[in-house]
Amino acid sequence: MALAFDEYGRPFIILKEQEQKSRLRGLEAQKANISAGKAVARILRTSLGPKGMDKMLQSPDGDVTITNDGATILEQMDVDNQIAKLMVELSRSQDYEIGDGTTGVVVMAGALLEQAEKLLERGIHPIRIAEGYEMASRIAVEHLEHISQKFEFTVGNIEPLVQTCMTTLSSKIVNRCKRMLAEIAVKAVLAVADLERKDVNLDLIKVEGKVGGKLEDTELVYGITVDKDMSHPQMPKRIEDAKIAILTCPFEPPKPKTKHKVDIDTVEKFQTLRQQERKYFDDMVQKCKDVGATLVICQWGFDDEANHLLMHRNLPAVRWVGGVELELIAIATGARIVPRFQELTPEKLGRAGLVREKSFGTTKDRMLYIEQCANSRAVTVFIRGGNKMMIEETKRSLHDALCVARNLIRNNSIVYGGGSAEISCSIAVEAAADKYPGVEQYAIRSFAEALDSIPMALAENSGLQPINTLTAVKSQQIKENNPYCGIDCNDVGTNNMQQQNVFETLIGKQQQILLATQVVKMILKIDDVIAPSDY
Repeated sequence: MALAFDEYGRPFIILKEQEQKSRLRGLEAQKANISAGKAVARILRTSLGPKGMDKMLQSPDGDVTITNDGATILEQMDVDNQIAKLMVELSRSQDYEIGDGTTGVVVMAGALLEQAEKLLERGIHPIRIAEGYEMASRIAVEHLEHISQKFEFTVGNIEPLVQTCMTTLSSKIVNRCKRMLAEIAVKAVLAVADLERKDVNLDLIKVEGKVGGKLEDTELVYGITVDKDMSHPQMPKRIEDAKIAILTCPFEPPKPKTKHKVDIDTVEKFQTLRQQERKYFDDMVQKCKDVGATLVICQWGFDDEANHLLMHRNLPAVRWVGGVELELIAIATGARIVPRFQELTPEKLGRAGLVREKSFGTTKDRMLYIEQCANSRAVTVFIRGGNKMMIEETKRSLHDALCVARNLIRNNSIVYGGGSAEISCSIAVEAAADKYPGVEQYAIRSFAEALDSIPMALAENSGLQPINTLTAVKSQQIKENNPYCGIDCNDVGTNNMQQQNVFETLIGKQQQILLATQVVKMILKIDDVIAPSDY
């Protein structure tokens, strides 16, 4: 390296090692990129569908994650290759936007890349392939609109929503309790949903987990659970019609901000100091009592003396409650968070019908349940399970189910699952291919072939013979003109997904096709990869 100076005297470095950079050009680059993308898709292929396998990932510091969720698998894998990183971001964006279908979208992109490779070998220009894919994805998305169905539900009749959430949960480890978890997810979403605006704020649903118990003990609390207990063991464990004061100021004697030193040379002075502190606490506790609070929730700690006084004045209190939980409690009970004691007024208190402390098993684990709140727009799903990994995985699965319920409230169109929608799109795209003259026709045909890869992977994971099963279902769809025939993964004995109640959200499927096509177009357009040399 050589150091040179520009006209302002700032040093900059001239690199001599230009020829040491590794560089891939033209077809070489495209093939390397495609194989990187395919490698990522191959990992996720086996975890697609109800019979999909789980992956176990170990992070550098030894934490183990066992998961079936495509986005989580890719997040946890340490991926170095730039193209593989694109696949990770693809599944992440599906996760953020839709929440479900994160595995399918990567498998789809991988299949498109695989088909593109064959076309490149025939000597078709990558840009023409990309354009053909773009046309084909438009045809597929429009066709999905045609075969979708509206799903009417009311607050009284939530069965349609529950069925769709069950489809999502059936590919997860929790599928033995999928009915119960789906109902919990739907009720939680409907509790916080704004049905006029068709909007759901998922932040109002808190998902808590505690190890112990069994998965069937999972419950939905119309209120908040806080992983804390009363600050004094002798405080009442159950308060009805609680009026809650939420404080963010510490229950401690005031400390001057500057450095200070108190000289005490006689006992009297010490007594006065103590009385002063005592009086200060007395005023604080009295202030809370005067306002009419029957429960104090504090963000900071208490002095032991304050704790003792609160106990004597029987004012139950909870300390060290986190900021996020405080906000949720405030939303649920309609309280205002009070930063200073001087500002406590009766209208700033929250109301809750019941506050109870619940202990679990033989351990000292206790939690506070704040229920029957004035404004029940915040709910908590409380998960139990045999071990930590199970609970984490249940949280992820439940997140998917919550997202599906939210998407159905936003847009209540559905398509049928089990690969039926993909097969139907594949037939439609294949039929439309003949209308396009030019090289794009090849690309549109291979898009149709790539769409078949998802039902194929489903059949493969279910232990069926992939090609036989797929061709049988495809011919059945064409013969009966019935877009609801899919792969019978659970061996129910019928291919009709309408009878099996396997649904997917329409926006989720459309998003999958659009995102996968965009990423593949981007990868195909890269013809030169310049990377720094490996030392």
